[in-house]
Amino acid sequence: MKSTIKATVAALAVSCAVNAFAAEEIIGFASDRDEVVGWTPICIGIATPVQLPFGMNKWDVFGIDFNLLYSDAPKMYGIDVGGLAAVTRNEMMGLQVAALANYAVEDVYGARIALGVNIANANVYGLEASGFALRPDFVGLDIEFVGAYQRNFCGLGVSGLANIATEKLSGVAIAGGCNIAKVAYGLHIAALYNHAIELHGCQIGLVNYCSECVCGFQIGLVNFIMSNQVKVLPFVNGYF
Repeated sequence: MKSTIKATVAALAVSCAVNAFAAEEIIGFASDRDEVVGWTPICIGIATPVQLPFGMNKWDVFGIDFNLLYSDAPKMYGIDVGGLAAVTRNEMMGLQVAALANYAVEDVYGARIALGVNIANANVYGLEASGFALRPDFVGLDIEFVGAYQRNFCGLGVSGLANIATEKLSGVAIAGGCNIAKVAYGLHIAALYNHAIELHGCQIGLVNYCSECVCGFQIGLVNFIMSNQVKVLPFVNGYF
């Protein structure tokens, strides 16, 4: 009986403390977003909005956000754990972990880890590890079991199947299947195929292709540089 009373009192104390922090609105964090009522250093629950403090899309979190199933915060600075999925609809800075998916509407700074997918509507800076990643631009270290798709990539990317950049792929890209980019800078290694419209660097793979090699070379069984007078060479091809 005594232990039950102590546990109840402790829970009420934590609740009061958390809501006291949360009730204080920080100018510059929440004043420009009517749906945000304040901030909290800790958010714990089963799935947003069944959490402490209560309310979906209401509390910026500057500390720890832990939900057994689903975590949803406007702005997240700190550690965000969603058992199945974690969502931030404004800037995220820190560590985000989920079993199925991490989703960010605005920029991400830090690390995101998921067994399923990491998705962002804005740019990502830092570390990502998941089954598949989808974002506009990425800078940092990326490890994906299947692959990554983005507009621009800069850093080190390791994918089981494919690294794909619709614009620029810069740095070191390693894939079990293929590396594909409009403009390729750096070292690109693929077990099967490397593809670039414009190459500035080195492609190593079974088959390598580029429309134009501005500077650099290719190493593989078959190498295509369509702007060269000799367009196809075995083993080694490069800018002449």
